[in-house]
Amino acid sequence: QELSKNFPKGLTYKIPYDTTKFVIESIKEVVKTFVEALILVIIVMYMFLKNFRATLIPMIAVPVSLLGTFAGLYVLGFSINLLTLFALILAIGIVVDDAIIVVENIDRILHENEQISVKDAAIQAMQEVSSPVISIVLVLCAVFVPVSFISGFVGEIQRQFALTLAISVTISGFVALTLTPSLCA
Repeated sequence: QELSKNFPKGLTYKIPYDTTKFVIESIKEVVKTFVEALILVIIVMYMFLKNFRATLIPMIAVPVSLLGTFAGLYVLGFSINLLTLFALILAIGIVVDDAIIVVENIDRILHENEQISVKDAAIQAMQEVSSPVISIVLVLCAVFVPVSFISGFVGEIQRQFALTLAISVTISGFVALTLTPSLCA
């Protein structure tokens, strides 16, 4: 509208296709899916661990990981579009997995040795699961990152999708190795 003031007489502008509404609806859908995923995580974690505190930890780890993913998208200059939103929806399931592995292992150690403190259980659990968590991150990045090197139009489209997943997996692994055990202890 601002530019139309400088147009010659008789020249008008028209927006043939406005994607804003579609992106806004997609964002609403991602938020809805995110809430649904968190509710399912709460239910499943509580059913298996029967511990509300252990249930809350993945609820904290998931948003932290996804916020970190948004920061990574910003650094890479990616916009929030359908592909990055779809990747974030997929990432929710992957991101929660790392936190569940850590929480479940700490819970297992606490049940096996009732004399151990939560802090010591967290230390022992991290000694056991740090390598598998790092391996999971590396394997998933090894799957997603090469997709970003595909050339041409298809590669350009898939780059944001693949790197969004790789960023979320990497940050999730970092959160699982640092924040999650700290919250447990």
